[in-house]
Amino acid sequence: MAREHLTFRQRDVTAAIKAVEAAGHKIARLLISREGDIVMELAPPGGNGTAPDPTGNPWDELLADENSQAS
Repeated sequence: MAREHLTFRQRDVTAAIKAVEAAGHKIARLLISREGDIVMELAPPGGNGTAPDPTGNPWDELLADENSQAS
């Protein structure tokens, strides 16, 4: 079985990461598609990229209301 032709190089990913970090951002997640697209999700300001979103999930409030009514 032949290997597929790579659509990106390690230096492409390294350059993209360095550019984002040089701009003062932190990367929370990095995705590379089969087509070679490099997609980075940035961490929220002041966050480390692993902490949950401080605004919370809007469903949390709804589910808490339903659970309190069921008791």
